[in-house]
Amino acid sequence: MSKASASSPDKPSSPDKQRVRPGLYGRSKGKTLSPKQQGLIQHFLPTLGLPEGEIDPRGLWPDADQIWIEIGLGGGEHFVAQAAANPDQQLIGFEPFQNGMAKTLNTVERLGLRNVSLTMGDARLTLSRFVAGCVDRIFILYPDPWPKRRHWKRRLIQPDFVRELSRLCRVGAEIRFVSDIDHYQQAALWQFLQNPDFTWTAESCADWQAPPEDHTTTKYEQKAFREKRTPAYLHFVKRAV
Repeated sequence: MSKASASSPDKPSSPDKQRVRPGLYGRSKGKTLSPKQQGLIQHFLPTLGLPEGEIDPRGLWPDADQIWIEIGLGGGEHFVAQAAANPDQQLIGFEPFQNGMAKTLNTVERLGLRNVSLTMGDARLTLSRFVAGCVDRIFILYPDPWPKRRHWKRRLIQPDFVRELSRLCRVGAEIRFVSDIDHYQQAALWQFLQNPDFTWTAESCADWQAPPEDHTTTKYEQKAFREKRTPAYLHFVKRAV
C-alpha cells in the first residue's frame, strides 16, 4: 500500500451514494449483563458523561494538555491503557455496544482513572455538538467493516464523516485508523486522501505495517493475528489551510 498504489484503491464508485444518516445498525446488546455491570451502566456511566448542548472539551477540562477521542472501544483495552499512560490528557470514548461499555467501565473504576469521559451510543450524534478545532488526536480502531458491498454505506468512514473529523481537529491533530480488512483499509485511505485537509504520514511500508510505539494490542487484534488477517495502521494529520 505505497502512496503510489494508494492513488486509486478499491474506492466507492459513487461517493455521494455512500452517504448515510447517523444511526446504529445491528444489535447493541450481547450476553446478559451481570448485576455489577448493570450497576456500572446505570450509575457510574452517567458520572462520566458529557453535557447537553454545545460541547467545548477545552472549557470542560482546562487543565488537560490535549483532548483525545476514541470511537468504538471494544472491550476498552486500548482506551484504558492510553488514559492510564497519559494522565495529563483528557480521553473521551464512544461505544454503542453495552457489553463493551460495561467492560470499559469496570476497568476505569478498578484503576480509578480520572481523565476519562464515556458515552454509550453513536459517536457521530454527540460529536456534531462539539465546537470546531477542539481535538488533538482521534483513534478509530477496527470499526465494523460491513464486509458485504451492499452494506458499505453503513461504514463509519464516509466523505461526510471525514469532513466532520476535519472540523473537529485542530491543525496538527492526528487521526489513527486501524483495520484488518483489506478493502476497508483501501476505502478508508481513499476517503482521507480525497480530503485536502489531511495528510497521510506514511513514507515507507513499515509506517503502516507496524503499530505506533504506544499502541496497545486488543483482544480483537489478537484474534485478527490468529486468523492471519494483517492490520494496516494508517495515520493522518490535519494540515494547515
